[in-house]
Amino acid sequence: MRPGLIVGVLALAAIAYISLNSLRTEGPGSRGVPVGERMPPFAAPLAASDTDRVARVSADACEFRGPEILNVCELAERGPVVLGFIAEPIAECVDQVDVLDAARARHPELEFAVVAIEGDRGELRELVAERGWALPVGHDPDGAVANAYAVAVCPQITFARRGGDVALTTFGTLDRAKLDTAIEDAFG
Repeated sequence: MRPGLIVGVLALAAIAYISLNSLRTEGPGSRGVPVGERMPPFAAPLAASDTDRVARVSADACEFRGPEILNVCELAERGPVVLGFIAEPIAECVDQVDVLDAARARHPELEFAVVAIEGDRGELRELVAERGWALPVGHDPDGAVANAYAVAVCPQITFARRGGDVALTTFGTLDRAKLDTAIEDAFG
């Protein structure tokens, strides 16, 4: 069996576990970060980077910055944030990044980024290049960022105001019109 296929199966199993656990659990954890709460701080290596760092979720994560790092604190300082969570090779998740990447041109006032949960970073790097994504794609190799954001399904998108207060979380695939509506609901 190919190593990439094994990683894909493990990623699917992780998302299935998260989804099933979320269905059995009542409360805010099954709905992402609650509206009005601050996004949990994290710094994650960008898929295209050469850094060997792993994702860091902690109060001091805001200190880890640089051209090879996706830092949610830095994003929130620059403006409102649209943060997608995906698990590849799930087609709906990968296709959602295409929609988010295209939305950047229509909404230059927003900071778009994606976090890929688990999976092989080399394969993720190839996917980013193949799809031509320009938005930053961070890698969450052990699921720590996904856990902090209570990711329940793939794709999941967190919308946060400048400064990092969560305004909305969506679950499942959004086409262009639904994404624009969600942006209006979150920031309008």
